[in-house]
Amino acid sequence: MTGVCGCCGALRPRYKRLVDNIFPEDPEDGLVKANMEKLTFYALSAPEKLDRIGAYLSERLSRDVARHRYGYVCIAMEALDQLLMACHCQSINLFVESFLKMVRKLLESDKPSLQILGTNSFVKFANIEEDTPSYHRSYDFFVSRFSEMCHSSYEDPDIRTKIRMAGIKGLQGVVRKTVNDELQANIWDPQHMDKIVPSLLFNLQSGVRTESRSPSPLQASEKEKESPVELTERCFRELLGRAAYGNIKNAVTPVLMHLDNHSLWEGKTFAVRCFKIIMYSIQSQHSHLVIQQLLGHLDANSKNSATVRAGIVEVLLEAAAIAASGSVGPTVLEVFNTLLRQLRLSVDYELTGSYDGNIGTKIIKAHEERQLQEAVIRTIGSFANTLPTYQRSEVMLFIMGKIPVPGIHPALPSAGSGPEGTRMIQIMLLKSLVQVTAGFQTTNMLTALPNSFLEPLLSFSLTEDPEIRLLVLQILLSLIDRHDNMPKFTNISIISDISVLKLKVDKCSRQDNLFMKKHGQQLYRHIYLGCKEQSSGRLHYESLFALLGLLSVELANEEVVVDLIRLALALQDLALSTDEPLPVYNRCAVHALAAAYLNLICQLTTVPAFCQHIHEVIEVRQKESPYLLPEDVFVDNPKPPSSLEKVEGDVLFLQSKITEVLGGSGYNTDRLATPYVPQYTDEDRLSKRKSIGETISLQVEVESRNSPEKEERTPAEEITFETLKNAIVDSVGMEEQERERRRQVVEKFQKAPFEEIAAHCGARATLLQSKLNQIFEITIRPPPSPSGTISSGYGQSQSRSIPIYEMKFPDLCVY
Repeated sequence: MTGVCGCCGALRPRYKRLVDNIFPEDPEDGLVKANMEKLTFYALSAPEKLDRIGAYLSERLSRDVARHRYGYVCIAMEALDQLLMACHCQSINLFVESFLKMVRKLLESDKPSLQILGTNSFVKFANIEEDTPSYHRSYDFFVSRFSEMCHSSYEDPDIRTKIRMAGIKGLQGVVRKTVNDELQANIWDPQHMDKIVPSLLFNLQSGVRTESRSPSPLQASEKEKESPVELTERCFRELLGRAAYGNIKNAVTPVLMHLDNHSLWEGKTFAVRCFKIIMYSIQSQHSHLVIQQLLGHLDANSKNSATVRAGIVEVLLEAAAIAASGSVGPTVLEVFNTLLRQLRLSVDYELTGSYDGNIGTKIIKAHEERQLQEAVIRTIGSFANTLPTYQRSEVMLFIMGKIPVPGIHPALPSAGSGPEGTRMIQIMLLKSLVQVTAGFQTTNMLTALPNSFLEPLLSFSLTEDPEIRLLVLQILLSLIDRHDNMPKFTNISIISDISVLKLKVDKCSRQDNLFMKKHGQQLYRHIYLGCKEQSSGRLHYESLFALLGLLSVELANEEVVVDLIRLALALQDLALSTDEPLPVYNRCAVHALAAAYLNLICQLTTVPAFCQHIHEVIEVRQKESPYLLPEDVFVDNPKPPSSLEKVEGDVLFLQSKITEVLGGSGYNTDRLATPYVPQYTDEDRLSKRKSIGETISLQVEVESRNSPEKEERTPAEEITFETLKNAIVDSVGMEEQERERRRQVVEKFQKAPFEEIAAHCGARATLLQSKLNQIFEITIRPPPSPSGTISSGYGQSQSRSIPIYEMKFPDLCVY
């Protein structure tokens, strides 16, 4: 019988005998290397047998797994790995099918050691570049199984870590094998990404690690490879690095869902870390896609808690800083529109105290909304810093157009909480403008600051709200400061030698001259009126001094210097005026502001006699009236005198003296000798407007000036010296009459019954209609054809009056 068995064994196919010979009698001895070399040589010599070798090895492995002969299982897998590494022929596909079948068998096992063994073999296979494509291979099972291993909850922590790491390596292998092969199943499909990405994030979250560092996913030491967190991050970076333009959304969406499902936005740290990895790993030209997804997610969570929205905004802030110039992409204004919309919603939620969420009405925590608002404002600034100058100017205009200005722009629709809501939105949007204008650099002030931006901005500097006025001053300082001189003007003080400030002064360019010629008087007027406000405090005066200083070093030519000196002397007169109801502290502050500025400008002009006069007055003040100098006024606990009655003589700067000394140096003495008087315009009244009645009264006032009753032309009057003299004498009386007329108009619209106001408006409408009818009658002409005339009964021809809109024209004449 032994001979018969031996005879039958010899009749078996050669590939089976070669496969059997690689297995030793004792599995602990390992693979028989000499016989393995013979098998490999045979497979290379007869590649058509490779599929049969794979099928037979698969059969043996299945049998050994069923019989729990794990030693032989390891030998079979080692043999398969060696054959895969050695053979790259066209018949490899059929062998691979047998190989993947065996790997699947191992992964389905309950034994952790077999799962790890199968994963290691798959990873080796994933690193092989196949010569021939495969049209029918599927990796769905491996994605599902490896993802399941990533979430392993095995009791033994060491084995659990090994299983999770094996799952991560397996997913990395699947990605490498499929991502660049167009014939494979698309690994970027949501069905796969929804398994791969959460599995990676789960393991990334399980470990605590320091700040995410460089964008390179490939540099890691052997020690790092032992950590599941490090391995996960490396795999995640590699996945994102391979993502093309059309795959970014599918890769990022599962991240957003994972952070939502596990409430990870509120902690911020992990969410920020995830998106740092994403932003560093993807191609830089795709950064704006991630930003757009985050913005869309922020909109989708508009009715979520403030902490969640704040977490998303913080992530946006970090992502924008990493992405730099590519972060905003083609839709610049849409980014800022979304952020401003969130700011507006947050203000509404804070004022109303609640909002209707997905589950029901939620109560708002005001401090959380405030934190969200600050985060949104910082994010707006971060995005703006990535933009070039011309785009930043557009954003400034865009934000300015969103700010509700009483009487000019209506209140925003969402600000349904009355004046307080409008005020809060004004403050938040102005704070956003402060962030956008920080570090703003431009060579041409005229194009960077058009009228459509500067005029509404300056109108806010005249409001009674001190916080709004201070924000406007900060914006102006950022816009004018182009050489980082602003920090040198933060404290108001008398400096005997300004060279210690190391001011950067450039020659005023032609564009700067044009800007000051166009807008200089506006700026002077707003500085003057800002000093005149009773609610101005220390910060306001310090900002006004900084503005004067910046105008002197950034935009000053000889004419501007003269105007600024006139302005400083006008401020001194303002502080002395008894007509203005200024508190004592404000009067002292204005005196100190004027002294500090004249001390600065006299040293910038380098006229010795001018400097001597200024220093003499300052020395007298130091001895007799220290409360008129900034060192005593702009301190934490100022102690102004009870009254300012005897401010005269040597403690005042003399306009005549300054005019004399500067005239000798070539300055315009006529202009210097003329006191500065600000001109009041409709803009001032608009900014102070508080009620609807006042708004209507101004509109009616303008209409009454243009009413038809006053359109009768008076005969030309000869203008003589006596006429001008009478006009000057009568001007006071005329002003009183005009003031009284305005008061009556305001009173009428505030107190008159509605029927009377409606009748007044109806009469004006009737008058307008009658004038329109007259115009239409004038435009009616006879038709331009002979048929337009008819004979009357008395033999005379009569023109038939046909309106133009009823005339019939030939088709060729109609366009």
